[in-house]
Amino acid sequence: MINQVRHPIWISTAKRPTARVFAILFGIESMARAIITSVVPIQTYDLLQSERSVSILYTCMSMLGLMVTLSIPLLIVRIPRRWVYTAGATSLILGCCAFALDTVPGQAAGLFLRTFGAGALSITLSLYIMDHIKKGELVRAESVRMATATFAWTAGPFLGVFLYSTIGMIAPFLLSIGFSLLLLTLFWYFRLSDNPALQKGPSRAANPIANVRRFVAQPRLRLAWLIAFSRSCYWSTFFVYGPILMVATGQGKLAGGLLVSLGNLFLLGSILWGKVGMAKGLMRTISGVFILLAIALAGAGLAGEKFPMIAALMLLAG
Repeated sequence: MINQVRHPIWISTAKRPTARVFAILFGIESMARAIITSVVPIQTYDLLQSERSVSILYTCMSMLGLMVTLSIPLLIVRIPRRWVYTAGATSLILGCCAFALDTVPGQAAGLFLRTFGAGALSITLSLYIMDHIKKGELVRAESVRMATATFAWTAGPFLGVFLYSTIGMIAPFLLSIGFSLLLLTLFWYFRLSDNPALQKGPSRAANPIANVRRFVAQPRLRLAWLIAFSRSCYWSTFFVYGPILMVATGQGKLAGGLLVSLGNLFLLGSILWGKVGMAKGLMRTISGVFILLAIALAGAGLAGEKFPMIAALMLLAG
């Protein structure tokens, strides 16, 4: 009977990741991407010497990256989430290696890998947040996460261009690789892996393409997508053509990096606009902001290469 005594089984449990954990991961990921966000368009322009060629390359690689990004949910249902996150961070590293080749094919490969890596990291981190952060804590967690990202996107672009201009072309890519390796190390240290005890039973894999019709049929979702899409178009234009404008008009590469850094500093104004939205209503606030954005873009276009500093100020206003 003594030999048949059954000792209690202790189920090992890890502490639930806090908002600070996700803020740290998101901040380091943002730094890895922000450091080269102004360097890449400047380097691409140096290689191609044509704004039109830069546009074509960016558009083609973005479309290809979009198609691959849409397949990430299909990848997650077949591969453990932690490995998809690892693949995303690895893509950022490989993308920097491709950029460091300083060739047109290297730029194309780097843009594709960067797009895939950013998509994989964004989707998987969002899923981890939904798993571990309670609904009531989500607003505070997102505030901390965005504050951390604001610092990275403010300091990163200027730092990257400074290294690119003063030390050499490879310097910002090496630093970005360093932050990506730090991201991977901390991710595995925090043990944000799938818990086998909490896995669902076998189910039919969801196809994100099949949900497009259902999404488009809902007016509020269409409006939300249009708002997000328009905002992303502005940021993409700002990130790519702002630095090129500074270089093409002789203002210098450092001016391009500073422009992007200052633009990201204005993200702190989101706190003010949030209060305005609560006081005046979201619909009126968003409509008014987009009108101001359209005016700023028109002013930047009219100023153009003749008055590059005025164009830069209008972009910052936008």
